[in-house]
Amino acid sequence: MSTKYKATSTEEAYFITITTVGWIDVFTRLNQKYILINALQHCQQNKGLEIYAYCIMSSHIHLLCKATNGFILSDVMRDFKKFTSKKIIQTIIEEPESRREWMLEYFQKACVNLKREQEYKVWRDGYHAEIVETNWFIKQKINYIHNNPVKEKIVTLPEDYYFSSARNYSSFENDLDVIILDLF
Repeated sequence: MSTKYKATSTEEAYFITITTVGWIDVFTRLNQKYILINALQHCQQNKGLEIYAYCIMSSHIHLLCKATNGFILSDVMRDFKKFTSKKIIQTIIEEPESRREWMLEYFQKACVNLKREQEYKVWRDGYHAEIVETNWFIKQKINYIHNNPVKEKIVTLPEDYYFSSARNYSSFENDLDVIILDLF
């Protein structure tokens, strides 16, 4: 498997995008968004994940982050995807979800050509990771992350989107703490 867009080094920051299979809009429900928030909090507390910026969109998540304390970011992302995938499926099955049947069917069909035995596939294989090397890149990616909901016309201002670190950078209440970078 190619490592071109993988977080293979340690102690370096990356801009990461993780996407659902078929770009399925899984994260339109609060319960599904909180699966991601809770899993990210767990990774911060137990897996050395430092998050500088994030945004949860309906079918993907953007992160500007790095692994610390000897953890490897690719391992953290693998564990994050594995755990959240199981929780997402469990939530679809157990909680009210009008799209239950077609979502489960889609996630099952996504497993057809897999070499490993798996019942459901929520996330696309791998993730897109770009190493952070300059302050310009950091600023550009934070702006991109924070303006994603504006571009999609979900909100008018980045800080109005609750599931984004734009709120942290604007000193607004948020459920996920991030490390604020003073680059602006």
